[in-house]
Amino acid sequence: MIDFKEFRIFSVTDTEKKAAELFSDEIKLRTGEKAAFVSDKSQANFAFETDAELCRDGYAINCSANAVTVYASGIRGFIYGFGMFLRKIVPVCGVPVLSEDVSGSYSPDKSIRGHQIGYRTTPNTYDAWSCEDYRRYYLDMMFFGTNTVEHIPYEKGVSKRNRLMKYDEEEFLVKASEMADEYDLDVSLWHPNNDGETVEFAAERRGRLYETVPRLDVVFPPGGDPGEFGADEFVLRCREISKALKKSHPNAQMWPSAQQPHSQPNWGEVFIAEMEKLPDEIDGVITGPNHAFDLETLRRRLPSKYPIRLYPDITHNVRCEYPVHFDRDDWHFALTTGLSRECTNPRPREYRHIHRLTRRYVTGSVSYSEGITDDVNKMVWADMDFFPDCDLRTSLLDYARLFFYGADADEIADGILALELNWQCDPAENPTIDRTLDTFEMLNSKYPFLADNWRFVQLHMRAKCDWVLRHRRIFELNLIKLAKKEIVKGKLDAAKEILNAEFDEKYQKERADITAMCQKLFALIGLQSDIENYCADNWERGAILETIDLPVTDRKWLLGRLDAADSADYMKGIINRNKVRSDEYYFSVALNGLDECGVSQNGEIYMNFQGDRPNVNTGKMPVCMFKVYDNLTFKCKVGGLDYDGDYKLKITFVNKKNENSTAHRITVNGTVIYEGPQFGGEKDEEFDRAMLCDGFETATYVIPKEVIHNGCADLEFSEPDMGVMFSEFWLTHE
Repeated sequence: MIDFKEFRIFSVTDTEKKAAELFSDEIKLRTGEKAAFVSDKSQANFAFETDAELCRDGYAINCSANAVTVYASGIRGFIYGFGMFLRKIVPVCGVPVLSEDVSGSYSPDKSIRGHQIGYRTTPNTYDAWSCEDYRRYYLDMMFFGTNTVEHIPYEKGVSKRNRLMKYDEEEFLVKASEMADEYDLDVSLWHPNNDGETVEFAAERRGRLYETVPRLDVVFPPGGDPGEFGADEFVLRCREISKALKKSHPNAQMWPSAQQPHSQPNWGEVFIAEMEKLPDEIDGVITGPNHAFDLETLRRRLPSKYPIRLYPDITHNVRCEYPVHFDRDDWHFALTTGLSRECTNPRPREYRHIHRLTRRYVTGSVSYSEGITDDVNKMVWADMDFFPDCDLRTSLLDYARLFFYGADADEIADGILALELNWQCDPAENPTIDRTLDTFEMLNSKYPFLADNWRFVQLHMRAKCDWVLRHRRIFELNLIKLAKKEIVKGKLDAAKEILNAEFDEKYQKERADITAMCQKLFALIGLQSDIENYCADNWERGAILETIDLPVTDRKWLLGRLDAADSADYMKGIINRNKVRSDEYYFSVALNGLDECGVSQNGEIYMNFQGDRPNVNTGKMPVCMFKVYDNLTFKCKVGGLDYDGDYKLKITFVNKKNENSTAHRITVNGTVIYEGPQFGGEKDEEFDRAMLCDGFETATYVIPKEVIHNGCADLEFSEPDMGVMFSEFWLTHE
């Protein structure tokens, strides 16, 4: 191991000296001492040397007995090189020590490695930042191999603004581009192409904007999300905008995305037909959420002239391309409710799996991001784009050494990995959550300097959020069990008193800590945890304080029903809402999960989760309705239907109908039970009033006994345009 009681840095060229200054600043952040600069290499223990033979994204490091030399062809490579060094140093008795020999030559696997970092109101953080905050984050991302930053242009007076924003968006875009150019970061612009202007005017107006941007390497117009142009016109516009772009930036590239407008089911086929004409104005194609084709199909269909860039969503947890446990979509509804769409979400294992599934087809990626809640995911994903077979734990140890200098890297890495394990099942059944909080409380006590480290504070806060949701659920489930016993006895007042019990002091303390930590995170990094105090764009955008207290059990729903109850019999019906006999079946997407269906679903599922919506989850919705399955088809295998008579199938649908739909179909064992307009079937308005909330309705269909095969039923619901959009169903013979 090499130790550095003091840093003596050697550099010669202007680029080397710039790298040396940046490196010296990093050393001062960690040690409090700025490095010395020497003119004699023999006196140096750290040197920067130019090697023109290295590729722009490559670097080399030589560790001798008493010195380290970083070789690169430009500033980008030098930053990658000293970033690797910073990832491997630890303090020993206050002296930085290189923990392992990092000698070698390094070059990336993927040519594009970036993250979206747009200055607008939507993110949970970026809009509160200064230019120096951006500069800092540029470097942080580069230490893990990022070479592209993607911004989002707006015109003066057109965009939505909030009180946190310090700059005019157009002026900031110029500054952001200048800062990126200082570090030789490529600049990409996500620039929607759906404004309704003529093709000529759209190209001319964009061309004027591009002229003002000092560095611009790529323009990314999404085909949809947003966008409603037909694919032929979309490609035409991209070609014309590409021509306008190259007038001011001759080497800049046009990369449209194959993201499909929802209103145009044939969009993808037309897009491929246009791309088969091999337009030279287009340099590559991007794929991301709402894609026209899955990645493998897109690569097969798209002419090989065009590389594909992935646009992975690493920031969202639900209602997105990669929801938590994306391959089975079973994130427990209590966690989904309290944490919502953009909470702090380290998911390194899952994103490693996604990266392995996608990397064979793409030339790289620029992730979708809306702030710093996905910070771990950014660094891990970029590391995998550079080193595709890197060990995940090594990446997290590097993350810990780099950003938590002075703390035990193994303890930090274990804490991050544990946060992902917290989300494995019903929090009430997951004691890992308690141990994870213990880990972060120990770290907080052991390393007081972490109290002002925003990365640590947000991880610690997430651990507390998980704990609060777990223990609220345990507490309330027990109350519900006790209250139901009183309801069965007809003692409604006693049941109400039980359900109104207060949380204990431990719970209240941990919940108060979350509020305090949100305040601290806003001061440290601009994280916006609610709408009123911290100016979050809306409740979905990392605004944890808007969702953390929403119902995660039926406690509030039962209290509401008790307030409306006119008899004990009414309440007995309420608590037996989902109860069926042994030869009947009840299924809730939220309570049972898709694994219980006994068959894989076709296509890509969208789980339209309701529980984290503050205007929906008000106590009027039972938890069994929290998850709305949204897909063109749903399949389920059911057994044990031993009743010798007709069954009834009652389904709870979202009452959003397509009046033109005539092909809503219900089949059982291949026999069509219903086909026609949505939803058909028999209505039960009394049941709907008592058991459902606004926005839902049931439809009941008769299943003749001869359709049931020896007690087994293969169910299939389908609707070819809007999908089936349901939350639960009953198979009964009443």
